[in-house]
Amino acid sequence: MSAKTSEKKTAQKQSMPFQAEVKQLLQLMIHSLYSNKEIVLRELISNASDAADKLRFEAIANGALYEGDSELKIRVAFDKETRTITISDNGIGMSRDEVIANIGTIAKSGTKEFFNALSGDQAKDANLIGQFGVGFYSAFIIADKVTLTTRRAGSTEAVRWESTGEGDFTLEDADKATRGTEIVLHLRKDEDEFLNDWKLKSIIRKYSDHITLPILMQKTEWKEGEMGADGVQKPGEMVMLDEFETINKASALWARSKNDITEDEYNEFYKHVSHDFEAPLAYTHSRVEGKQEYISLLYIPSKAPFDLYDRERRHGIKLYVKRVFIMEDAEKLMPQYLRFVRGVIDTADLPLNVSREILQSSRDVDAIKAGSIKKILGLLEDMAKDKPDDYAKFYTEFGRVLKEGLGEDFANKDKIAGLLRFASTRMDTASQSISLKDYVEKMQPEQDAIYYITADTFAAAQHSPHLEIFRKKGIEVLLMSDRVDEWMLGSLTEFEGKKLQSIAKGDLDLGKLESETEKEIQKKIEEEAKTLVEKIKQTLGGQVKDVRVTHRLTDSPACLVSEAHDLSGNLARMLKAAGQNAPESKPILEINTSHKLVKRLESESTDAVFTDLAHVLFDQALLAEGGTLDDPASFVKRMNSLIS
Repeated sequence: MSAKTSEKKTAQKQSMPFQAEVKQLLQLMIHSLYSNKEIVLRELISNASDAADKLRFEAIANGALYEGDSELKIRVAFDKETRTITISDNGIGMSRDEVIANIGTIAKSGTKEFFNALSGDQAKDANLIGQFGVGFYSAFIIADKVTLTTRRAGSTEAVRWESTGEGDFTLEDADKATRGTEIVLHLRKDEDEFLNDWKLKSIIRKYSDHITLPILMQKTEWKEGEMGADGVQKPGEMVMLDEFETINKASALWARSKNDITEDEYNEFYKHVSHDFEAPLAYTHSRVEGKQEYISLLYIPSKAPFDLYDRERRHGIKLYVKRVFIMEDAEKLMPQYLRFVRGVIDTADLPLNVSREILQSSRDVDAIKAGSIKKILGLLEDMAKDKPDDYAKFYTEFGRVLKEGLGEDFANKDKIAGLLRFASTRMDTASQSISLKDYVEKMQPEQDAIYYITADTFAAAQHSPHLEIFRKKGIEVLLMSDRVDEWMLGSLTEFEGKKLQSIAKGDLDLGKLESETEKEIQKKIEEEAKTLVEKIKQTLGGQVKDVRVTHRLTDSPACLVSEAHDLSGNLARMLKAAGQNAPESKPILEINTSHKLVKRLESESTDAVFTDLAHVLFDQALLAEGGTLDDPASFVKRMNSLIS
């Protein structure tokens, strides 16, 4: 290289700082995952495999990207003298901008929540870090310097990235004759165990046997020591040959017979496709033959990713056609409410040059999607029946997302409804463990509705005054406090012929659960309270739609209810908080005439005090259901005047 060229390259070498989150992640990871060093090789080989998949996909439209070399492979080598391990691939490679975007920053949704969830407990944090996905950064667990040289397929410009994993990294132009990426790990002190042929091969076979590309290493053989002049034989040693051998099986795991695949192999393949550190909770592996021919290997993770509620994120299914990778995150293969599912689908019915546009209108894809949904819902039903503890874990992580399915997937609405779980007054804990089937089986003989209440929080639902008559009569009520519940109830109106009914909407009618005597007493109370009801209504004016005597309360003085077809107070508040315009609907105030506060109101002769009491009654009812006061200062002033 000429001095001029050397100067040019040096001038173009630049130092850049890591994003703050990357620095934080590197420090946490190096310390928390240090006991699991073998994953370094697994992660870097998985990345190399992904790079090859991306090249295959782009080369469908542009075969020139292969540059005359369509045999995709991964090479692993080590050098005892320089104490380095090298992992190289001839996949898609990266441009300078892609290197900065992929290695210098973390662009994941949920990054802030991830860092907030870290506790400082290394064992717990290790799981979280694995769940978040570390990929390339795992290299720094065993290396104190990493050098990456890469050239994107179709480009002539290569770039070298280098860092010690501290605060910054350097970038410079490089010479690289072939496309793809080469990563050199400069090992930390005391990591010489990785400079061993047998060790590296055993790690590859343990974690990466399922990778569909051949993973190559130089062949080695034992060479006996020569006989010395003194007649003593010198020690033998392993020597490198010029030949390379394939270390892994290099066959599509999903295409093999289920009987030939071990549980460990299934788990390791999941970790490869999901970049998760934990084993999956369950999986289903099936081969469909007939009108459509395809293989699916689908997994349910044990932990929710941090970006689960980002509906714009990509999905977790990889699409293959006849073992050839086509595209990742094929959203047409799995609906939004099952976006947590990971795995692969391999079909023989689509062309190799299939595009996202073709996927949108393909009957074959629609049939594959319908079959895959059926498999996952069936897997969840079996888990709920045979492994209730595992299902409880699943529901804790993914229950709220599953609820979205009621509005998205009409064809499977009944199956999804059967999989849902809720908190209820029977257990009286926040644990969502009661199914609608459980509820119906334990309903009172005369009961003809499934009762529920929605609120901002579980505590607000659990302590709602609307529950008082139901608790008194021993009638179970579902306590719903997930944000998705209000939306879900727009689609879930009945189950097994039983109507779902809000206990905070409409005029309460318990039907046969009330005796004729109880109904007569209620009518009499209503007649006697007509004057009081009218006076309160006039005093509150436009704040209420109506005032009436309650049938719901036994201990509280008042509560607010909505008309049967109006928005609930909870939904109206949620829409307002989201910046949406909710239809204007005023609540109905129901009063408990047996309560001391209402009796005092009835006997009050001073108009000013009556007005204060009526407004306090309304404001208390609004607060009890989780609402906010329009004029908190006036409420405080009225309370102070009444108790002073």
